[in-house]
Amino acid sequence: MAMTLTSSSFQQGAEIPTRHTCEGDDTSPPLAWSGVPPEAKSLALIVDDPDAPDPKAPRMTWVHWVLYDVPASANGLPEGVEVAGLPRGTREGRNDWKRTGWGGPCPPVGRHRYFHKLYALDMVLGDLGAATKVDLERAMEGHVLERAELMGTYQKRGK
Repeated sequence: MAMTLTSSSFQQGAEIPTRHTCEGDDTSPPLAWSGVPPEAKSLALIVDDPDAPDPKAPRMTWVHWVLYDVPASANGLPEGVEVAGLPRGTREGRNDWKRTGWGGPCPPVGRHRYFHKLYALDMVLGDLGAATKVDLERAMEGHVLERAELMGTYQKRGK
């Protein structure tokens, strides 16, 4: 069974509700997953936007959320999850706002795509400090058993 990643807030390719963005409450969307390989020891989640700053001329990928060492037994994250509500053992990395936690969509111009990428790993990574996406990807190299992806879009109102 292939690993899947879904949200009750938006469907694959659909618009992310305003409440999850800088124009709303900036709360993380609820996420659910299934089909984690039985040999997985942990999970990692990266949410990023490859369309920054302008989808017509992207220059960088903006990182919105970095989580790792999520227990392989977990099957999702609730909406608006804070550090205390993360599954026990989960570690937070640093997003491109130079902080931990969710940073919702806030595109300066145009409609951007937001990729929620879940990785099943064959090991627990351990404390990587204030790991960035690049640090996490480096640590995961050679340890990814399977991955799932959910993409949503967002464009600021009137922009």
